[in-house]
This record gives sequence, structure tokens and C-alpha cells, in this order.
Amino acid sequence: MAGFFIYMTSQELPLSPRRFLKPVLAHAISLALGLVFLYSGYTKLWPLIETFEFTFVDIGAANWYTAPIIARLLIGLEIFVGVLLIAGYHLKRFTLPLTFALLLFFTIYLGITIMTTGNKGNCGCFGEHLHMTPLQAIIKNVLMMAAAAVIYFLYEGWKIPYNKLVLSLVFVSTLTLPFIINPVYYAYTSNNLDEKVNYPLQLNLLYSPEDTAKVEVPKVDLRSGKHVVAFLSLTCPHCRVAAKKFKVIKKNNPELPIYFILNGDKEKYAEFIEDTHADNIPYSYCLGKSFVQLATAQLPRLYYLDNGVVVKKVDYFELNQYGIENWLRTGKP
Repeated sequence: MAGFFIYMTSQELPLSPRRFLKPVLAHAISLALGLVFLYSGYTKLWPLIETFEFTFVDIGAANWYTAPIIARLLIGLEIFVGVLLIAGYHLKRFTLPLTFALLLFFTIYLGITIMTTGNKGNCGCFGEHLHMTPLQAIIKNVLMMAAAAVIYFLYEGWKIPYNKLVLSLVFVSTLTLPFIINPVYYAYTSNNLDEKVNYPLQLNLLYSPEDTAKVEVPKVDLRSGKHVVAFLSLTCPHCRVAAKKFKVIKKNNPELPIYFILNGDKEKYAEFIEDTHADNIPYSYCLGKSFVQLATAQLPRLYYLDNGVVVKKVDYFELNQYGIENWLRTGKP
């Protein structure tokens, strides 16, 4: 609001209704657009920034180490643009061109997503808070660019002092904010490491099931060789995050022996795949008490299996393509 009031007090009175309404409308649209940017940044950042990170690895724009940095910088840039739009800071000269550039960048990214994976699932524009397909997100971006264009033509130059130091402080603050709120943990260690390992998993529950209606025999022999096995529920949000990460890992290295044991209503599988795109990973179902005996009630459960023996447990934060490849190569989990 600062820009609007400075503009109003700098004008000679009385103002015509038309001249009065133009800055009011311009600032109202700028305020609304800024709030959308802030909400977009917040929903990407919290609580599950990982799904936003995965997309950069998926399209080949980053690796597993650089993706967390790029994701947080872009979120910080969104917050920066949102703050400038709300303040009405030098719109024509600085803020609106930056707004157009950022929206164009996200639109190009969404176009690449549609070409590589199709117009399906959640684009991640508002994290896990509001699901949108890539095409819906492109339409949203076009509408936001149209709103920015309206601001450009209505804007008459609010006289906010241009201060490089203040602008620099706001820029640095907003770019570092995502790293403070949701830090990057390259050396993350999961609580699973304190649990029991080096024991044989009760795979007879899968290969000699008491109830064949509830347990489907796996399509691969998990009792022989090395496998990364994920026990997932079709409706568990954290399981879906793990599945999204596995999908990218499997895409980057199709030779990795990853397998899903799924629990839940089979009618939910289509929705699960629509969200995760993890249809490149083989799976089978295990329902009822057998699933709980194998996975416990804490999901997702991710095991490194070596000839049927659990040699390591990880959660989806610690799950790492390079770690799996190193285990397969060296035998050291």
C-alpha cells in the first residue's frame, strides 16, 4: 500500500474519478498478484519441498545435489517478486519485467513437462496444497501475465524512492528465507538406522500366502539377489512422495532393481499413478495383516534386500540414487 499512498499524496487535488480509479485498480491487481506469488512460494516450500525438487532432476535440469538448491532459489525469487508487487515497487522499470520473466520461465518448464510426461498429475505449482495439471498451470500463468499487462497499462508511476541498498537487502533476505525455513540436509541420517537390520524378511508371506485374494505373488524373485523394496499405501501422502522419487531414480537408471509392494484399494491405483507417474516400477499387492507384518504400521517402508535379508532401512528423505548404485557396486549399504 505504501506506493499507492505516496502516489496519491503527490498529486494535485481534486482528482477525476477516472484518474483516481486507475491507480486504485492497478494497486489492487498488483496486490492480488503478489499474494498469489507468496502463496505459491509458501506451498512449494512447506511441508513437502521434495516434490518440487524432483521435477528438476526429472527433466534433466539438475542432479540430486543441485536440485534442492535450485528449488529453494526459485522459491525465494517467487517470494521476492511477491513482495515487490505488494509494495508496488518501480513496477514498469523493474518489478513487472521480472514478473513476466519468472512466469515465462515456469510456463516453458510446464511445456517441457507436458512434452516429456504428458498433461497428467500435479504440476507442483502450489505444492501439495492445490493440485493442478501442467496445462491448467499454463493457463493460470497466462492469466497472471495478462493481469501484469493490465497493471502495466494502468500504472502511472508511484513515487517510491529507489534505494539499491533496500532492494538488495530484500533480495538477499527472500532468497535465503527458504534455506532457513526448510534447510538442505545432504548428510541427513534417518531414524531407521537405529532399527534392527541384517535379518531375513518374512518373504514366505508373499510367495506362499495363506490368502491369495489378499496377497499377490511378486513378479520378481525378491529372495534372490539385491533389491530395493518399497512398502507403500496407495493413499498415504508420504508414500506418494517416495513413489515420485523412485520414479525419477528409475527413469535415470532403468537397471536399478526397485520393486513396490502396494497396500490399499486397487481402484485407487490409477489415481496413485496419475499423481506419482511411477508406472515404470513393477509392483504387486499385499493386503491385510501380511502387509503389516512385513512393513509395520509406519509408512513408507523402504528396505535394501540382499538375498532376502534386510541390510538397510531408509526413509524417502535419505533415499538416494547414488547410494543405491554404490550399494549395488560395492556391496556396502
